[in-house]
Amino acid sequence: MEQARKIKVGISIGDPNGIGIEVILKIFQEKELFDFFTPIVYGNIKLISFQKRHLDLKTSLSPYKEGNKLSPNQVNVVDVWNNSFTTEFGKSTEEGGIRALKSLKAATKALKENKVDVLVTGPIDKHNIQSESFKFPGHTDYLSNELGGKSLMFMIAEELKVGLLTDHVPVSEVAQLITPDRIEEKVSLMMKSLKNDFGISKPKIGVLGINPHTGDSGIIGKEDDEVLRPTLKKLYKQGDIILGPYAADSFFGSQTHRQFDAILAAYHDQGLIPFKTLSFGQGVNYTAGLSKVRTSPDHGTAFEIAGKGEARSDSFKEALFTARNIYFERRENKNLSD
Repeated sequence: MEQARKIKVGISIGDPNGIGIEVILKIFQEKELFDFFTPIVYGNIKLISFQKRHLDLKTSLSPYKEGNKLSPNQVNVVDVWNNSFTTEFGKSTEEGGIRALKSLKAATKALKENKVDVLVTGPIDKHNIQSESFKFPGHTDYLSNELGGKSLMFMIAEELKVGLLTDHVPVSEVAQLITPDRIEEKVSLMMKSLKNDFGISKPKIGVLGINPHTGDSGIIGKEDDEVLRPTLKKLYKQGDIILGPYAADSFFGSQTHRQFDAILAAYHDQGLIPFKTLSFGQGVNYTAGLSKVRTSPDHGTAFEIAGKGEARSDSFKEALFTARNIYFERRENKNLSD
């Protein structure tokens, strides 16, 4: 593998009482991954070494300070705090949230300053990470704020891509948030991502309805007829291959999703339940629309199995390679346009 094809990947650890560190350690036991990545983990060498011993893993770690030479065949670990932290596997604690945020901030700063090429984030606890400097429902909104752009929560698997019109919001607020402007914005972000990040020249997008049976002509809600359909017709007339709305209950079971390059769901569970059912362990959460590339595995902190050695690293591996593929796709597109 030529050196030019190897990238620096910044990694945040997520909640240290969850499975984030475990999956990082497990995946980089695979020596061949160092042909593709120079991993830089933002956390704490004592903490990560403790979990390595606890889990009886063989991952090679190297302490790293900015300005020093990166180790090409080890996991480089940046200490973003110096005081001790006691791991409490499976517990959501205030201290866990504080350390998760320190890791995320440091990794995001490195991404913004081009010290890493891409960012892969470990799973956070959305409750304990809340603070004066983190008042967001998740990574997507935080990174949009930090990187100054509009974003789309885009779930990626080899044969299925699902984006969301609304992501981490209460179901009671979904309908009022889905406006013509939001629909146009999210469709535009998805279209651009499919073209620029995945090399699909003429994307075809299917959109799921807001209400059951897309409202049944207004009997079960008017939003599909009054907001969604007119906006989709407008976009279609402008030349985008954007079809719908489709009734969500039968869309995936009937295999209709296979007719599209990507699906735009109205709200979180409408899109993520079928996505994770069909792709769990192989899926990636990608923040589309930003100037930098960020991915994460499709699972959460999994407190219930933390520290037991049971966590699978498949999705984290997919997150690494998805970020790498998008990085090179973007670079190639830029070279062609220059």
